[in-house]
Amino acid sequence: MNEVGEKQKYVSLMRLTQKGLAELTDSSKRRKVSEDRVAALGGRSIAFYALLGPYDFVQIFEMPSNEAMMQYVLTARRDGHVEPLILPAFDTELYGQIVNAVGSIV
Repeated sequence: MNEVGEKQKYVSLMRLTQKGLAELTDSSKRRKVSEDRVAALGGRSIAFYALLGPYDFVQIFEMPSNEAMMQYVLTARRDGHVEPLILPAFDTELYGQIVNAVGSIV
């Protein structure tokens, strides 16, 4: 349902690992590395926030494909600073199209 060339959006909820906590002062450098990796895979970071609660950060991405997102996630997990939970996200227009399609299924 996405237009050709339109990038999929993802929300990443992240928890710092023990390694991430131990190297907390380097987190701004790691964030820059993360954004560069996303760009190298054809995506972009839309927003990044620190959180209170069970997750430490949320990041919103646009990526060209699930495959590109998987490459990014595996690289981030390999680094060992965060454990991400990746959720595909649907804007209201696309969600409306999905709901309309569900309504037409008998």
